[in-house]
Amino acid sequence: MEDIEDLLVGGGAAGFRLPITAAVGMKKKTNNSLLLQPHNSSKVPGTQTIFLKTFGCSHNQSDSEYMAGQLSSFGYAISDDAEGADLWLINTCTVKSPSQSAMDTLISKCKSAKKPLVVAGCVPQGSKDLKELEGVSIVGVQQIDRVVEVVEETLKGHEVRLLNRKTLPALDLPKVRKNKFVEILPINVGCLGACTYCKTKHARGHLGSYTVDSLVGRVKSVVDDGVKEIWLSSEDTGAYGRDIGVNLPILLNAIVAALPTNGSTMLRIGMTNPPYILEHLKEIAHILCHPCVYSFLHVPVQSGSDAILTAMNREYTVGEFRKVVDTLTELVPGMQIATDIICGFPGETDEDFAETVNLIKEYKFSQVHISQFYPRPGTPAARMKKVASNVVKKRSRELTSVFESFTPYNGMEGKIERIWITDIATDQIHLVGHTKGYVQVLVVGPDSLLGSSAMVKITSVGRWSVFGDVIEILTESSDTAIPSDDKDTINKERSSPCGNQEDACVCSPAKPEPCACESDACGSNCCNIAANDPAQNGPTNPSLLLRRKPSPAMVETEGNSNQKLAAGNVHWGLLDTALIGGIFISFLTIVALFLYVGS
Repeated sequence: MEDIEDLLVGGGAAGFRLPITAAVGMKKKTNNSLLLQPHNSSKVPGTQTIFLKTFGCSHNQSDSEYMAGQLSSFGYAISDDAEGADLWLINTCTVKSPSQSAMDTLISKCKSAKKPLVVAGCVPQGSKDLKELEGVSIVGVQQIDRVVEVVEETLKGHEVRLLNRKTLPALDLPKVRKNKFVEILPINVGCLGACTYCKTKHARGHLGSYTVDSLVGRVKSVVDDGVKEIWLSSEDTGAYGRDIGVNLPILLNAIVAALPTNGSTMLRIGMTNPPYILEHLKEIAHILCHPCVYSFLHVPVQSGSDAILTAMNREYTVGEFRKVVDTLTELVPGMQIATDIICGFPGETDEDFAETVNLIKEYKFSQVHISQFYPRPGTPAARMKKVASNVVKKRSRELTSVFESFTPYNGMEGKIERIWITDIATDQIHLVGHTKGYVQVLVVGPDSLLGSSAMVKITSVGRWSVFGDVIEILTESSDTAIPSDDKDTINKERSSPCGNQEDACVCSPAKPEPCACESDACGSNCCNIAANDPAQNGPTNPSLLLRRKPSPAMVETEGNSNQKLAAGNVHWGLLDTALIGGIFISFLTIVALFLYVGS
């Protein structure tokens, strides 16, 4: 079936939709094995239930949230119940074989259940002729604003394929966020790279950036909606704007200027490759020091060997990667950097792998996303001579063991940190917050703390997260009462003069997204290790399985701008101390007078 490019006839008004059959003369499928009869035709159109499943990176997650928003606005119900749904919508990831295999299994189940099916995302966009996609409706990565049309026609028994487009989807489409406190904001699609192993470029294409004004407008809108974290998502954040005559620092400065000055909403900068950030290192460092920006960045290195980086066509050297890490670490207090490694790339020798291990040992990154090489059909690397699979697995296990031996959060115990709380841990007991450096902090408290900022005392540290006790909830007034530059004068134990240590990445609702391609080009399900990641679709963070029972002393005092939590762990202010001191001095004076009169 040919791609359908235009469903609007005669330039209809925005939001006006013609049935696809009327617009382009569509026909029902004639292949009896794939024929879809109108499903639940007795139902009023727009009242059916849609099962939505998302694979891959934060960009894919944002696309799914936009599709869910549009479907919901037309009356469709979005559900996690596949069996009870009237139609399945699968948003796919093409970065690695496991993700695509999971997609294939889900498509097979859907066909067996004779459910109408729509497949979206990078797999159909990059490989529309796959056998698994025969008889399936398709929505391309830049056609998500037309998902309602595709769903409607698929429910009627039609096969629809929308893949080609020359303009980007609007940013102000209806959206249903997976986490109401986190906005995933795509700043561009595609990239300028040509990595030999990457399939995502086939799907997302060449760089296409949103304008600064449109992005700032979206930021202002979501802040008004109550969003507390904004994740900038991209296949390569550092390349932003090169197609429209601007650059990343220009965008970041404009966004920061639009954020609330009290620090109630934080910005997380998405994955960036070394070549483009090298041009703006000092400017980026300055922005990362801003109190409203997490001091965290995901910079994939992929290999510690220049020979392998050349084979990957990564367009930088290990020395240039070191320059990025060293400069940001020097200029940004409390800076945290995550990186990616691919084990067993074609041609990788024992010496090449040893260089990678030494690089990771030297920097002891708190987050390393380790992936075995997966050849993707149609990429140059798929035609290269492969490393034996048993060697690849051995190297992956060895590097994972090295990484897990690090103790990146030692030294934090006892410190006072400001955190931003946005999620519930998988154990359903702890709340998940992040310091300014995007260190994941697990605390016990009521769900009403979600979306708030708080001061916590770190009580213990684990391999993947730290635990803390909430000592003060910061309201808007108390946020503004403590300028970020003066926080160290209030408590000398604070670790970062940049506004207190640290989402992102993709590893809590913000995890630095790991992957074999680029971090934001894939998802947690394509990584072996994803530290600090409670909210993604990937492997469960070990620290979130710990169960700590809530303390009976934990209470929430409402109506007080400086709520105190946990009896016996009260935070005394200057005024409180002065009052107590005055009472004590008065008492001593009275006792002295009585003794004098008595003598």
